[in-house]
Amino acid sequence: MTADLLPVDIAGIKMKTPVMTASGTFGFGMEYSDFVDLNKIGAVVVKGTTLMPRSGNSGVRIAETPAGMLNSIGLENPGADEFLNYILPSLSKYDVPIIVNIAGNTVEEYGEIAKLLDVDGVAGLELNISCPNVKQGGIAFGTNCNSAASVVDMVKKNTRLPVIAKLSPNVTDITEMARAVEAAGADAISLINTLLGMAIDVRTWKPILGNVVGGLSGPAVKPVAVRMVWQVANAVKVPIIGMGGIMTAEDAIEFLLAGASAVAVGTANFVNPRVSMEIAEGIEKYLLQRGLTHVGQLIGKVKIGEA
Repeated sequence: MTADLLPVDIAGIKMKTPVMTASGTFGFGMEYSDFVDLNKIGAVVVKGTTLMPRSGNSGVRIAETPAGMLNSIGLENPGADEFLNYILPSLSKYDVPIIVNIAGNTVEEYGEIAKLLDVDGVAGLELNISCPNVKQGGIAFGTNCNSAASVVDMVKKNTRLPVIAKLSPNVTDITEMARAVEAAGADAISLINTLLGMAIDVRTWKPILGNVVGGLSGPAVKPVAVRMVWQVANAVKVPIIGMGGIMTAEDAIEFLLAGASAVAVGTANFVNPRVSMEIAEGIEKYLLQRGLTHVGQLIGKVKIGEA
């Protein structure tokens, strides 16, 4: 790839390309190292990490849907100490920013884990305030402006790292949430997290997921995600990381035109482990074809109301 076309800086996190991996779809990164060169990814956003280990939800956790999937993992993870002592040292050998997605049951817990992860090797923190498949926290924080702002404020007080607030689409007005977390000090905003969904087995008449409801992701959610990125881009000044159904370079370019400064690829990783690299290559090819000199020339350039 041409060195000067794709580099971006998101809230001080310097990335070689604007294409990141979305939390929860790329493990802790090393699981994909046999298939993708982690050094060529914009940033690795590791799966949701909590203060203490979590076993996650019981029963069926993933269900395929038309043009997407439902997941109800429940934030299964080994906990912050395991991440710091064993996972981060292995990840640090790669030349790629590591962003840790964090979650907590209380505002104070978010502060605790933020303080713990304020270490060398961690490039930034993404706040999971909008996970729809966890019974505690998550969805409540992500659908209430005051609660979301409280989490951001607490984390900012406990870290020197850039703080990215990940927003839920399961709200009435996404711009209200965006303005609230920006006012509380968020350095960037990522959106969207998954939509709340449900599937029923017509043979048994029972919900397919053990948690009954889960998060819908994949191509089915992309139009909603692009719309919300465009709305938020017109409501805040902090950079936006767009995500939701990105499968191709063209999908990613839509998000950039809508106002995202970077994108995160999620469900597509399950279909093609190399997709993040291929999308970055596709964006570069598009820039060259259009005679553009940097990916920044695409950001927010959607033509609204023009003939």
